[in-house]
Amino acid sequence: MKVFFATDIHGSEVCWRKFLNSAAFYKADLVVLGGDVTGKAMVPIVARGGYWQAVVRGETIRMDTRAELENVEKRIRNSGFYPAVVTPDELQVLSAEEGAVDRRFSAEMLHSLDRWLDMADTKLGGGKIPCVLNGGNDDFFEIDDLIEASPCVDFGEGKALDLDGFHLVSMGWTNPTPWNTFREAPEAELKAKIDAAVSQLPDLGRAIFNFHAPPYGTGLDEAPALDETLRPIHGGAVMKAVGSTAVRDAINSYQPMLSVHGHIHESRAVKRMGRTLAINPGSVYGDGVLQGAVLELDARKGKVSKYLLVNG
Repeated sequence: MKVFFATDIHGSEVCWRKFLNSAAFYKADLVVLGGDVTGKAMVPIVARGGYWQAVVRGETIRMDTRAELENVEKRIRNSGFYPAVVTPDELQVLSAEEGAVDRRFSAEMLHSLDRWLDMADTKLGGGKIPCVLNGGNDDFFEIDDLIEASPCVDFGEGKALDLDGFHLVSMGWTNPTPWNTFREAPEAELKAKIDAAVSQLPDLGRAIFNFHAPPYGTGLDEAPALDETLRPIHGGAVMKAVGSTAVRDAINSYQPMLSVHGHIHESRAVKRMGRTLAINPGSVYGDGVLQGAVLELDARKGKVSKYLLVNG
């Protein structure tokens, strides 16, 4: 069985398209997106009457034709943001009314994710190639029901999914971060979530953990150390372990066949933890590059026979 795993695309549409194409490119039997699926920000495009205007990464862009508008929208989506076409009056409301930006952002995000799920339905043959999606700490909870309702994608959170004899359990929650994101919890709560998910597994020897937080102190969780203003120390040259002790302890205790992670984009690494192969493929979604891992699972021996970290 061949599996393609990627994570942390943060709304980048070009990375999502590459993820869907990975099934055919790597001849994968299953594709898994580990978490942090959605983007973090919205870019307003103001309709000025005869033309449109937007500020993209500090650059003011004027669009005089529908084709130019569509090209800029594509550029915004590929960067992991959501384009929102608004009138000057609507822009004023977004600026002045409390909660207006959050409501519009949520609507744009869910609309985009809905389009992505339609793409998955087409690219993956209406579910012929299994696909598992999970949320991460940066993902709104509103995405859960939308993914759950998809006929071609499985939502992984808290479940033990049967993968033709192997079993995958997922957890998108992480230990606390400086940014107070949506799916964060103290280590004791993470342990309880992990134990509840793992209790569903019929055979730990054929288990795959898909936990967004990487295990603490393993080289899969090295991020730039921050000062009190949340700026990287010495330009990001000083690194520190920021992963989860609950995830580390669960791997050491349960010893699944495979454990895949994300969350820390800079920590592209592989680590043996007893019999467990632990992997973080990393993320450079901002460059439009999809990083991932191609994994060959030996059904007879119940182990990972080959693995390869890839870029595309």
